[in-house]
This record gives sequence, structure tokens and C-alpha cells, in this order.
Amino acid sequence: MKKKLTALIFAVLMMTFGLAACGDSSASDEETADNTAVTFVLDWTPNTNHTGVYVADKLGYFDEAGLDVEIVQPPDDGAEAMVASGKAQFGVSFQDYLVPAYAGPEKTMPITAVAAILQHNLSGIMSDKDLGITSPSKMEGHSYATWELPIEQAILKQCVEADGGSFDNVELIPESIDDEVAALKAKQVDTIWVYYGWAGINAEIKDFPINYFAFKDIDPAFDYYSPVIIANDQFLADNPDTAKAFLEAVSRGYEYAIENPDEAADILVEANPEIDAELVKASQEYLADQYQAEASRWGVIDGERWNAFYEFINEKGLAEEEIPMDVGFTNDYLPAK
Repeated sequence: MKKKLTALIFAVLMMTFGLAACGDSSASDEETADNTAVTFVLDWTPNTNHTGVYVADKLGYFDEAGLDVEIVQPPDDGAEAMVASGKAQFGVSFQDYLVPAYAGPEKTMPITAVAAILQHNLSGIMSDKDLGITSPSKMEGHSYATWELPIEQAILKQCVEADGGSFDNVELIPESIDDEVAALKAKQVDTIWVYYGWAGINAEIKDFPINYFAFKDIDPAFDYYSPVIIANDQFLADNPDTAKAFLEAVSRGYEYAIENPDEAADILVEANPEIDAELVKASQEYLADQYQAEASRWGVIDGERWNAFYEFINEKGLAEEEIPMDVGFTNDYLPAK
């Protein structure tokens, strides 16, 4: 459900921004007919993380806000590069992806998280129930499909060792897996980092018994924001009313999905008929309670939780330079309600 970026892609991302920084990101606010053109770039193939945006499009919320929104797939160098360059005004990212953008005394990329799509990090480790891997320490002696990313492995190491295990005894297998259930059934690997709202629900509907533990339940620092909507900084500065109108419409879309998960699932499938309708329906039902959770409104980002994750990154030396606190997010463009 979430495409992990390799170190190479991060490097390309930075090069892309460097080449595009001299461009005119404010040109994104050009008028098309009576509506303002806005490009929204996904992080991966369409899924239930994105439902609210598709609902806003289908039900005319964007049109009511005076917007002509184009939803596009990400380029090879990621949504972050496309938003930073101004080729898209908004996109989907993840707080852990944004580490290279915020490390150092000044931002290295002009992007800001403007809304939390989900209130909590729903990722964790999934395994075949028969293996008995009910906690991180029990990953010892078993294989794990790794993206070979320092932040990814540091999070897992912290979880294993906090549970009394040794990360050195986990077999790391470089592997990128699209169908987690199929990989576990085939015993391709023993454990996989998954996003429960998609892969865990897929295991449920396929009646495949699993064990699962969430990272946020191991360490509060890992309850970071995953995923978020990001925006181009220059666009925000030049077009604050347009940004607010966009997020107002998107908020309505997610609020609709919370109240009407079955109908919202139909809208997502109608727009993307290639995706598994049964999985979308079940995932949508699960995420209806997760989009806003206990927050006062959809999209709000809590500064303490945002900072806690970057404090972990700083403590472990996982960024080239220290990440300042309270950098990289804002709630200023969300509806006040």
C-alpha cells in the first residue's frame, strides 16, 4: 500500500528539486475555464488512503470550491519531487519519507505536510500465525523482507531490542513485496512490514490466519503520521485561499468516507476499476474509524507526535543533519471546524 523509497530514489529526488528549483511553481494557479487548475499526485497506485480525494472529485466538492483537480500517478522519483518542483501543488507522502527534506537548519525541499490522512500509524509486522511471531523479539531466527533503508531498519531494531531480542538474529532478505498474503503463503519470507488497513484486511478476507503487531504499540515515537498530504511551499504562500479551498473539499471527501464507507468504496472502485473491489470495501469499512479517530477534526497534525518521531531520528543519527522541531507541518490551511 505504500511504496518505500530507496536511497537512490532519495538522491534522484534531491537532484530533481535542484534542477527544478529555478522554475516557476506559482504558475500552478493558472485558470482553466472558471476553475483553478490543481494537480494532486498520489504516492502509489490508488487505494483507500486516497478515497477522500476521489470522493471530493466525484461528488463535486472540488467544483464547488472553484477547483479543477487532476489526480495523477507519481513519477519514478516520487510524489515529493513532483510537489517540490511545483509540477504538482499537492501530493501524498509519509513523515518518514520527509526526513531528507527537513534535515538541517533550513528545509532542503520546499514542501510542507498540511493534513494527516490517517490519525495514527497503522503499520507493523505481519506473519503466518503458525510461526508464533506474536512480538518483535520472536522475529529472531526468522526472515524479514527489508527495503534496506536505514530508518526502516532502525525502527525495527528498536522494536526487537525493546522487547528483549537481538536484531542481529533476524535474517534480512532484500525484497519488495506487492502481495503480502501471497508471499507469506508461499513462505517467501516469514515477516513483512505491512499497513494493516490494506494488507491486514486482505489477510482477513482471504481467511489467512496471521499474527500482527503495530509499531506504535511498541514505542510511542513510532505513532508518526503515515500518510500525509503535502503541498508546495511557494504555492501555499502565493495561493493561500486556493489551498484552503482544496483542503476544505478534501476534508468533506474524507468526512463522507467516514460516514458512508460503502458508498465511498464504490466511488473509489468506479474511478479505478482495476483494483480489488472486495478488498476496497473491507478496507474502507476499517479505515472509516481511522481517518479521524479521536481527533477533533479530520487532517489535524499533533505537534508533539510529529516532533517525537524526529527526536528519534536525531537521537539515532539517521539524518545527515539534525531535524529541527516544529518544522515541516502546519494545520493553518485546514477548515477551522
